[in-house]
Amino acid sequence: MSAPAAPFSNLFVPRQSPIIGSRPAGRLDVSMLFGAAVAFVAIAIGIARTGVNLAYFLQPTGFFIVIVGTIGVTILTTPRAALERAAQRVVDLIWPRELLKREDVVAEIVSYARLSRTNGVLALEPIARNASCVFLQDALLFALDVKDRRELQSALEDRVLLAERQGDADAKVLETAGGFAPTIGVLGTVVGLIDALRRFTDLSSVASGMGIAFVSTVYGLALANFVLLPLASRIRARVDEAFEIEALITEGVLCVFDGLHPQLTRHRLAYFRSGADHPRSIPADAVNLIFGRQNGGGQNGAAF
Repeated sequence: MSAPAAPFSNLFVPRQSPIIGSRPAGRLDVSMLFGAAVAFVAIAIGIARTGVNLAYFLQPTGFFIVIVGTIGVTILTTPRAALERAAQRVVDLIWPRELLKREDVVAEIVSYARLSRTNGVLALEPIARNASCVFLQDALLFALDVKDRRELQSALEDRVLLAERQGDADAKVLETAGGFAPTIGVLGTVVGLIDALRRFTDLSSVASGMGIAFVSTVYGLALANFVLLPLASRIRARVDEAFEIEALITEGVLCVFDGLHPQLTRHRLAYFRSGADHPRSIPADAVNLIFGRQNGGGQNGAAF
């Protein structure tokens, strides 16, 4: 019997391997930064065409109320552990760690199926710890420790669904902050209007103060729609991609456990490769294969 499998962890490549892509882990995601730059440049050009000086929108009071206020409310509404996970997700978006390629995962699992069918599943024990990612490594080791297919399937399904749920919770942290930001911007506007009306006897000061006050609303809307909500959407896209690779690994390890022929294993996993260009293009009949519903599998279903 092999040693107990280590706790499952996120589906990110932890080591170099022949099946890992050539793009190094931690490389700056230029495309995301380029998109943000395009959005902000478009705003700046639009403002400049109105004839309003961009310096007019640099208001420390509104900035402090909106930015710091949003951070404070987010801390108030979110547990510390969830905040730390969400912050790590954002860092991973800027410097993303490389995910496994589906075709490489399929090739690796087929090689395991071939070895298992020839020499038995226990023949995988010496090489399981050298699997290309932590999730595949842990899944193979757990497959060596259990005798019941339902137990293995249930454990892998729970791990996949838990990872997806955690990713969704991390995205919701940013979505919650994005919901608060415009409201706090309005609060900053109200504060600015109070200050403007306080000097009502000086009409020129009132006109200037009201313009300055509405900058807070601009800050709130920009923070929500150009930073927080796009980051939440990108986190979800990343989680979806990882979820489908984990589902592929789950089905592949179950094929290895069942002792299926390597070519049949490759055929079953081909459903997942067909979705490489579109994260949600897995056919409906493949959903049944993912978690073994056609065989009366576990109760935990996955929605694609």
